[in-house]
This record gives sequence, C-alpha cells and structure tokens, in this order.
Amino acid sequence: MTANHINALPEDAARALLVGRVWRPAPVDGPAVVAVRAGRLVDITRHAATVADLFERDSASLLAIVRDADGEDLGDAAALAQATLDGQPGEGGLRLLAPCDLQAIKACGVTFAVSLLERVLEEQAKGDPARAVELRGELQASIGGNLAEIVPGSDAAMRLKAELIERGLWSQYMEVGIGPDAEVFTKSQPMSSVGHGVPIGLHPTSHWNNPEPEVVLAVNSRAEVVGATLGNDVNLRDIEGRSALLLGKAKDNNASCAIGPFIRLFDDGYTIDTLRQCELGMLIEGVDDGFELSGSSRMREISRDPLDLVAQTCGPHHQYPDGFMLFLGTMFSPIKDRDTAGGGFTHHEGDRVAISTPTLGTLVNTVGRSDKLAPWTFGVRALYANLARRGLLAATSNTNTDNNAA
Repeated sequence: MTANHINALPEDAARALLVGRVWRPAPVDGPAVVAVRAGRLVDITRHAATVADLFERDSASLLAIVRDADGEDLGDAAALAQATLDGQPGEGGLRLLAPCDLQAIKACGVTFAVSLLERVLEEQAKGDPARAVELRGELQASIGGNLAEIVPGSDAAMRLKAELIERGLWSQYMEVGIGPDAEVFTKSQPMSSVGHGVPIGLHPTSHWNNPEPEVVLAVNSRAEVVGATLGNDVNLRDIEGRSALLLGKAKDNNASCAIGPFIRLFDDGYTIDTLRQCELGMLIEGVDDGFELSGSSRMREISRDPLDLVAQTCGPHHQYPDGFMLFLGTMFSPIKDRDTAGGGFTHHEGDRVAISTPTLGTLVNTVGRSDKLAPWTFGVRALYANLARRGLLAATSNTNTDNNAA
C-alpha cells in the first residue's frame, strides 16, 4: 500500500451516511461539521455547531440533516483526505480533523482472548520484551486454549477463575477479560484526538509499543449508538506492563489517539449487526528500514457484545451529557521481531499505520513522538469562542438538562 493508493472512504461511499469535521481557514478560522454527499463535503454547521450537538437529534432528524440539509460545498472528500495524508492543505486551505469534538473519549481493554494473553504477558514480563518471549509459550500452553470460548462473567468463567487462582496464574487482566466487569478507561480528552493523515504520538520514554486498530462507536447522551468509525488506541506496552496504575501515562498523551476519517451513521443499510461481522485490516510500513507487518482484528471474536460495552460505560451509574466515543478493543498484538531476535515489535518514528475495513474506509497516520509533535492548543474554550464569533451558538442543542445546576 502506498500513499497514492489509499481510499479513505468506504467502498460503498455513495450510499453511506458520513459525518466529519474540517478546519476552515480565515475568515472562518475554525472547525466545521460536514456531511459527505456524492463524494463532496457539505458544511452543515449552521444546523449543528458541533458533532456532539448533531448526534443529540432524534434519529429521523439526524439522518435528514446529514442527507438533505442545505450547506456550503467545500470540495471533494477523497481529495481532502489524500491532501491531508500528504501533509498538504486541501482545496481552499481545508484540513481534515478527527470527526468527533465534545464527546468523552473512552476505551475498552482486553475484549479479545488474544489481547488478554498479551496483557497478562506484559504484566508478567514487567514491560521487558525479551522476557515476554520466554513467557509467551508457557502462558499459551497454560491458559490459551481455555479463553476463546469463555463468556465473561459466566459460570464457566468463574470456574476457570478459581482454577487459575489455584495454579497461581490469576491476573488483574484476567479479571476484566473473563470477569463480569469490562475494563473501560478514559483514553483521551474531548477535542484532543487527531484525525486521518495526522501524526500520532508515542511517549518519549516508551521503547516497546504498537498500534491498536479498533472500531470506535459514536454514542449520544442517551446511550444510543448512532454510528461507528475507526481508531488507533496507541499502546505503550512497556509502560503499562510495568504497572497497570500507569495506564493514564501509557494511553493519554499528546496525539496518542487517532479517530477517523469519518463517522458512518447507522441506517437501514449499515447497522450494529454489520459492525459485529466486520474485520479490520492493518498494515505497518517502516520508512527507515522497509519493515512491513500486517494483521487483522475480527469483531465476531470479541468476548463482549458492543452494546454490552456501551451499557457498562453509560447508564444510571454514569452519564455523558455530551456523548462519548467508545473504542471496542482489539485482538491485534504484534510479536514479529523487528530490531533484534526475540525483541518483538516496536514502532520506529516515521512508521505509517493504515487501519481499514470496507464499510468504514481507511485511517492512516504516521508515527512520531508526543513531545516533538504539534502541541494540542484548540480545546473546548477555544471552540466556543470561535463559534460565538461566528454567530453559531444558536445551532447548539438544548435537549440536555443540566442536572447539576443550582
């Protein structure tokens, strides 16, 4: 795959309902909410100032706005995606952004048996990739065959838990992998995600890391899943492996969360059942050493249903008035040696990561260091100052009630 042969849009883009965000240069000098129609970007910000506001509409109104609401034509969607990937502004100086804005960015961990084994291995190896090689075969022989068919929280899972405790093999990752409660953590802050074509960041102290190709659900404040997109939940194996209490340092850094290119809305032709059957492909290409690694993540092998993960995230126990984006986890844990025999895989700066599935398109990012990439400066306050200047705050939704108001 080369930069000249990437289609960021779904294979059936002509019928897909796609929502995204672009940065418009002066005089707008701010983000715009866009719909993709017949391959063209249409600015619908006057109907919903933010994507979070758009998703608060009832289903019929949401689909009608994305399909038919009037708006300014901003140019060819695929051309902008390619320009962004090439590090250039698109037509009229546009830049493609992550397709979410005010939503919380949440993520689920160890939702696949393969990734569960790798998390346990990281923990046992204390973040040392060389030690991981020694442990992998032992762990697979001990517990690998027991996990794939286990339903988390079931009687069978609890029997396996008791057996593993007896054998001294229990782990905090096992608890969230086969126990009743999913691991749901805060991946990143609202407005901090990067989009297609923008570099993703690794913490400068990490020396064992990898991408994590995932499906990401778009969920509104009513816990309704309105659509899906692709994401890269950048994973720092050495940092999290040293201690699970370092999860925040391992996961939430400058540019460490990529989402995009567009959110595809659910409709009659694209549903949660479509998503349950999708397969994500991923390709890593090293620019400095010619290294290539491909892999896949099959949603049908997920241990917890996507809607169960949504319910564990949002409900009477926790509300998200601006909605949330939910990473569903991955089964991709690369172990192919790169730099040294037995050293496993880790990123080099400049690596290009492409994550794709036919119904959602392709998300591509290059790899850099969080401390070397452009700092995140445009947050929620900057967004609302920009919308106020443009006279667009009336386009925000008033459907939510502030239950914390005095």
